[in-house]
Amino acid sequence: MPSFQLNGQTVPFEQGDTIMRAAWRAGIEIPHYCWHPGLSIAANCRMCLVHVKSGRQMQMPIMRFDEKKGAYVPDTKPKLVPACQIEAQADMEVDSVGEEASKAQHAVQEFLLLNHPVDCPICDQAGECKLQDYWLEHQGDLKRKRTEPVHKPKGVRFGPTIVYDAERCIMCTRCIRVCDEVVGDPVLDMRERGNRNEIILAPGRELDHDYTLMTEHVCPVGALTSRDFRFKARVWFLKSVEGVCTGCATGCNTHVDYDSRYGKVYRLRPRDNMAVNKFWMCDDGMMTYTEAHEARVITATIGRGEDPEAVLPEEAIDDVALRLEQTEGAKIAFVFSALHSSEDNFALAKLAEAVGAEKKYLAARADWKGDDILRHTDHNPNRAGALAAAGGALEDLEDLLQDVMAGEVSAVVALGPTCAETAEQLAPLAKLETFITLSANEGVLTDVASIVVPVASWAESFGTFVNAKGMAQTFQRAIPAPAGVEPAWKTIAKIAEAIDSPLGFERVADVRTALGKSAPAPTSAPTSAAPAPAE
Repeated sequence: MPSFQLNGQTVPFEQGDTIMRAAWRAGIEIPHYCWHPGLSIAANCRMCLVHVKSGRQMQMPIMRFDEKKGAYVPDTKPKLVPACQIEAQADMEVDSVGEEASKAQHAVQEFLLLNHPVDCPICDQAGECKLQDYWLEHQGDLKRKRTEPVHKPKGVRFGPTIVYDAERCIMCTRCIRVCDEVVGDPVLDMRERGNRNEIILAPGRELDHDYTLMTEHVCPVGALTSRDFRFKARVWFLKSVEGVCTGCATGCNTHVDYDSRYGKVYRLRPRDNMAVNKFWMCDDGMMTYTEAHEARVITATIGRGEDPEAVLPEEAIDDVALRLEQTEGAKIAFVFSALHSSEDNFALAKLAEAVGAEKKYLAARADWKGDDILRHTDHNPNRAGALAAAGGALEDLEDLLQDVMAGEVSAVVALGPTCAETAEQLAPLAKLETFITLSANEGVLTDVASIVVPVASWAESFGTFVNAKGMAQTFQRAIPAPAGVEPAWKTIAKIAEAIDSPLGFERVADVRTALGKSAPAPTSAPTSAAPAPAE
């Protein structure tokens, strides 16, 4: 592979790579605002100017102040070029940290801050703002401008999810290019020139497509802010783990941002994976973080109606074990979940095997609106993983209803909160004396259950999802589960132990090892593979 020299370091590149892209691949940051690896080249911020020292040198005439003469005299300086636009060439010698490049970065940074409001204490982007970062790295001095800055509209509602502050905008045009190039909906544009520039909506439109939070995410300076995350947390208090989106079968890779002080997830951000989601996520996917806290099941209950009996998790497990022992295995139905991890589903399969049950079904959310960008029509993150963990094809909930009405099923053990049916459609299940649901969230299955056992959500456990491409992608625990609540696979293992059929699962690594031996191994996503953590 050909290579070039960047600041004395050898950087390999592929045919057609620009200096910026090659440096990005090598993990070297050249300061930039407008460039993004998933968007077209705009080359308008000029922050990435570099000095190409090899080849024919071009010079620019300038006036330089001569200290001895006390006056400006004619001189020349090397012509710098934007690293985002210039193709890399073999044996090219590039400097992005030398005197000339540093002066240019300082000047560009000062220019961008001339009219920029210094409202960092109240700006949501504070702590992850490129203007702040580059000011420390490449400027570090006060504004020389003493006149009133240009004032522009503030707090403009762009749509249901986004607020725009034109005074903070540096006109990098990333948001415009996301709408045009990624979404195919040119709802944003730019008007005026120079320091009067601002981003505007197309006449009669709102920013309301399925990737509005992505247009906010790519903004490097806080001009676009999410109405959901706005003023909720300071990013320097947030920690992050690797996650996988639970919104659909695409399995977009995520950064799960949480505050360990409160055990709360605040947002999801896309995590780069060229084989799955590239650099993007849809709005619904980025909002799935709310599942970790809303409509949670945190207390075990026995009984139906408006006032079921609250019990300790250990009592619920003992009651579940007793009912399983008192029921003929052939009449116990096990309902797997396309929303739960492969580990949870595999533990359920082993429990079904332990009690001699052969009737197996799958609970899954109904299909939703897909697209040609990221959204898969399958509204479930782990249908493929659940099927593999269960050992093959599963019947649906309609089949379960028919089996219950036919008297072939007298007890049900279900994983997860929901399925395509409504509670009214599941009325036959509400008549069963033994309908056990292990779930992290409320849903139609918990509504009809006679015993509800709380389990950890995806944000509170380690696990694996298999996406529509057959890629197994692991996710990590972000926050602790509520007191007494454990991952579903561990809760199932305790039930098995209570009926004297231990599964031998002490850690998630034990489940994964057993799962790998019994189920077909899916393809692992290249950036998501991780060693099994201890629990």
